[in-house]
Formats: sequence, C-alpha cells, structure tokens
Amino acid sequence: QVRVVESGGGSVQAGGSLRLSCAASGYMYCSHTMTWFRQAPGKEREFLSRISGDGGTSYADSVKGRFIISQDNAKKMVYLQMNSLKPDDTAMYYCNKDLYLCAHSERPLAGNYWGQGTQVTVSS
Repeated sequence: QVRVVESGGGSVQAGGSLRLSCAASGYMYCSHTMTWFRQAPGKEREFLSRISGDGGTSYADSVKGRFIISQDNAKKMVYLQMNSLKPDDTAMYYCNKDLYLCAHSERPLAGNYWGQGTQVTVSS
C-alpha cells in the first residue's frame, strides 16, 4: 500500500523559514514525481512546486525564489524549504505522489496519492 505523509508544518513569524518533509512508502520500482500544493481556507488548492524522479523542478510564480524543492530518492523523501514566509503563505500544505511506469509486479500501484496535509501558519 502506497503511503504519503507530510511533516514539518508549524507556526512562524513573517520572514521566517520552515522545511516541510514528505515521506513516501509502499513502492520500489516505479517512476515518480512529487508535487507540493497548499490550500487556504475558502480558497482553491494551489500548485507550488514539482520535482521529478530525475530531479527536474518547477515552481509557481508565487513561491519562485523563496521555496526550494529537493529530494532524497534513496529515502523516498521530498523536502520543501520555505524561506521569507509571508502571512499569505498560511495554509494546509499537501504533497502528492504520482507513480507511473511501474515494474510488472508493481503495476497495480500506478496512480496518484495524497498525504493528509501539514498546517503552516505565518503571523505578521
């Protein structure tokens, strides 16, 4: 069973930093991408950043230059370093794992998986 678990959220003052972690488990032989999203109360879920298994990255304009995504493939961990945080960054942060091109024995695992989210609160 594939699991995705976020951690590292918390409360911080504006200008501060946090590092979110996302741990994935339950697969061994699949290609993958990991995407960070966030959702603030009353707003739609927002794309933040994505990293592919080969390390390619992309960022939303709203976080480019402030957030850095990275990964440790051996540990199946993805990180989101968030710097220069603003009150507008307050939201629930989610990671999303996309598995594809799985080896024969793991083909049923191909799909899209969400974590439960971790709350980030930035005070002014």
